[in-house]
Amino acid sequence: MAAGIKTGNHRGRRTERDGRWATGGALTTARGFTLIELMIVLAIIAILSAIAIPNYQWALIRAREAVLQENLYGIRSAIDQFHADQGRYPERLEDLTARKYLRSIPKDPFTRSAETWIIVPPSAELPPETADGNTAAVGTLPLPKGNVYDVQSGSELIGSNGIPYKDW
Repeated sequence: MAAGIKTGNHRGRRTERDGRWATGGALTTARGFTLIELMIVLAIIAILSAIAIPNYQWALIRAREAVLQENLYGIRSAIDQFHADQGRYPERLEDLTARKYLRSIPKDPFTRSAETWIIVPPSAELPPETADGNTAAVGTLPLPKGNVYDVQSGSELIGSNGIPYKDW
């Protein structure tokens, strides 16, 4: 090619000397994003968060329900073990920790307190056990001793299965 003949469009190429963009004949510094680019990114973030937040909230509820089921199972198992060992039900939940059936009374995950468990005492509908381990007819033997036959959650909320937590 002959010297001095320009070929092609050289606008928008980067100069090696200082890293700025050459446009036409003037050098300008390229900075930032356009307003439309920022709005598109914000719209994408808003759509993704609108999808993710409800899923996160349901995951938290399901996790609390799993913790409630595990806590109820642990307390009920400790009550049954206490009854099998002592021949009576505990008078209060603290008896389970005093006798080392539980390390501590777990918290209700929905009320966030260990003080809100509802204590269910033995009732006349429950057939008491005889000395040989069989159940006797209702009313033939006195009620089992103790006050803690079962526990329930103190929460007034309704579970994802439609059953109130206090009835689990």
